[in-house]
Amino acid sequence: MSEDTPSVTRATEVLRSAGVAFTNHLYTSDEKGSTEVCAKQLNIDEHAIVKTIIVEADGKPYMVLMHGDMRASAKVLAAVIGAKAVTPCLSEKAEEYTGYQPGGISPFGARMKIPVCMEETILNLRKVYINGGKKGYFVGMDPYDAVKILHPVLVKVGSARAA
Repeated sequence: MSEDTPSVTRATEVLRSAGVAFTNHLYTSDEKGSTEVCAKQLNIDEHAIVKTIIVEADGKPYMVLMHGDMRASAKVLAAVIGAKAVTPCLSEKAEEYTGYQPGGISPFGARMKIPVCMEETILNLRKVYINGGKKGYFVGMDPYDAVKILHPVLVKVGSARAA
C-alpha cells in the first residue's frame, strides 16, 4: 500500500460492507486535532469536516456528529435526548467505548453500539469528511450514506465556535 493510501480500518470495513462510496484523505494532525488545521491542509471547508464527539449523558455514552467549525451545546443536547446532564467524555473512556484512540475516533465500527446524534445541517452538504478510524485520516462521503449506516437522531445543538 502506498503512503497515499491508508490501511484498512474497522471504519472502512463497515463502509465497504455497506457498499458506501468514499474517498481517502490523509493529513498531518496537530496536537489538538484541530479541524481548522486539517481543513487548511486538505484545502476543504472546515464546515464540511464532521467531528465525532463522545459524551456521557446520565452515565451512558453518546456520539455527537458536529461540523468542524461549530461546538455542541451540552445543555441543549441534554434537553433533546431527555438527559439530566451531558458531559464530555474522558479520552480513556472514549477509547474504551469506541475502540478508537483519541484523534482517530470514527462513528463507523465502534466497539460498542452507541446512540448517535447528528447536527441536522450536516445533511445540507453534498460531501462531508469524517474520521476514517485513525489519526490523520478522513473519509469523504455523502452525508446521507452516513445516515443509512448510523441511523442517527437528527438534532439542532450546534452553535458557532468562540473565536
